[in-house]
Amino acid sequence: MTELQETASPEVATHGPKPVEGAGRAYRNARSVVKHLVLIAVSVIMIYPLLWLLVSSFRPTDVIFRTPGLWLNDLITSNYTGGWTALAQPFGHYIVNSAIVVVGAVAGNLFACSMAAYAFARCRFRFKTLWFAVMLITVMVPVHVVLVPQYILFNNLGWVNTFVPLILPKFLATDSFFIFLMVQFIRGIPRELDEAARIDGCGHGRIFLRVMIPLMGPALATTAIFTFIWTWSDFFTPLIYLTDPNAYTVPVALKQFLDATSGSNWGAMFAMSIVTLVPLFVVFLFGQRFLVKGISTTGGK
Repeated sequence: MTELQETASPEVATHGPKPVEGAGRAYRNARSVVKHLVLIAVSVIMIYPLLWLLVSSFRPTDVIFRTPGLWLNDLITSNYTGGWTALAQPFGHYIVNSAIVVVGAVAGNLFACSMAAYAFARCRFRFKTLWFAVMLITVMVPVHVVLVPQYILFNNLGWVNTFVPLILPKFLATDSFFIFLMVQFIRGIPRELDEAARIDGCGHGRIFLRVMIPLMGPALATTAIFTFIWTWSDFFTPLIYLTDPNAYTVPVALKQFLDATSGSNWGAMFAMSIVTLVPLFVVFLFGQRFLVKGISTTGGK
């Protein structure tokens, strides 16, 4: 009897829990399917305005707001050809203006914010903690607070209606967010590398250029990507400082398609909006892996 129990017990132990495991696996699969369906539904809701913008760019202006769906009855491309030449200058002229501002802003932030971050993270000077706190406080200061003093300053210098007010502040390390981001990244880099460089006779300048800059790739890429996106999409600052239509950047130029006193060319504006979104998608597509590395602020290797 005992031998029968011993012989039967492994079989019971082997075959008994299988229905429970099968039910658990089925439950996990069902939960995974439901979770993915919910995520897909939410994604469709979030991306619907962009899809509607894309579809509407191929519709006549008088049909755009009468058809909220995504189905195209008649596909036209005149919005793109007409919108490209509808303003005082071809739309490529405004894209070039935005590209000039973006390149200057990216170069300024990479140059100034990286040096400021190295100073806060590695150098020793009086009241460093106080100045770092002041720098962080400026993150919480609304841009509208300093708008009037800045405009008066640039106007007295004769720089209004030029790209200088849009680019020069970047070379003065005015974007505290990127300084803080790089400071956190540099703090993750082992100090032994600095000490080894000092033994070889390097000062702060050579340590910064030959040790820190190569290791700060993810943080620098993150700064460049965010600066590109924010500057390319900025409407308020160019609207304040640029009064000559030939100097308009892309967001201000898009506003010219709308007229409060007469008919607005919505089709052309939607078409040019799609054109201006292409650089943002390309930059984000190729730079998203650097964003993850940079925001995680893990500089050690």
